[in-house]
Formats: sequence, C-alpha cells, structure tokens
Amino acid sequence: MSTKSFDAIDAIAGVLFIGFGLFFGIQSFNLDIGTAFKMGPGYFPLVLSAILICLGAAIGVSAINKAGDDVGTYAWRGMMFILPAPVFFGLTVRGLGFVPAIFFTTIIAAMASLKMKLPAALWLAVAVTVFSTLVFSYGLGLPFRRFGPWLPFI
Repeated sequence: MSTKSFDAIDAIAGVLFIGFGLFFGIQSFNLDIGTAFKMGPGYFPLVLSAILICLGAAIGVSAINKAGDDVGTYAWRGMMFILPAPVFFGLTVRGLGFVPAIFFTTIIAAMASLKMKLPAALWLAVAVTVFSTLVFSYGLGLPFRRFGPWLPFI
C-alpha cells in the first residue's frame, strides 16, 4: 500500500512562480520581442518569464511526492537586516552617491548573519564597494554620481 505525500508550501511556491511568469510574460508581448540576434525590449522579460514558468513547474511537480517539512522559527534577524538593505540603497543612492550607499547597504545586509562580526563586515563592505564601483562605474560606464550632494565635503 503506497501513500502519496504532498508538500503544500512547495506547491504554493510553484503556483506563484508560474503565476508571476505568466503575468510578466503576457506583459512582454506588448513590447517588440525581436530575435535572438537582434533582441527587442520585450525579449529578455519573455525569456525570464519562461524560466520562471519552468522553475515553477519543476517545483510544483517535486511537491507531489515530497512530505512537507514542519516550518521552524522565523529568522527575524535576517528579515530585520536583509529586507531593509535594498530599501536603504534605493532611498540613499541619489543623496549619498553610489559609493557610500553600496558601502552602508553591504554593512546592513552583513549584519543579518550571527557569524558576521563588525570588522569582517567592514572588510566585506570595502571589497563589495570597490568591486561594484570598478564594474558598474568604470567597466560598464554607468552614469551615476559616485558621491552625492549630501556629502558636500567630498
């Protein structure tokens, strides 16, 4: 006698992935899709939508024969630091500039881990800031201010 098990959380996640993929895929049809060699503005969102739909289907199928796990405690520390980090970056990148905003965002996100201590977080923030500035400012030549108007002394 075989009993089938079902993981409701994975099934819900699969349905959400498929739903978001369909939503954004349908939205991308309003844009010029183009071809693989001459991509239009709707090509990349359509490809990402297809990937989301495929991932959602895979997660949904895997949920069928999988026993659900008990949900443990919430990672409150992670939510208190990871969720506000991109919000902080978005709110301060124009005022502080890219370099200080990415530096402080990295420190905020690093504090989500109990294993991360402040000296290591500072080194990580310096490394991420240098790498991001080299890639986005110098490598890609994106036009943003490295230091913003909130820092008149720089």
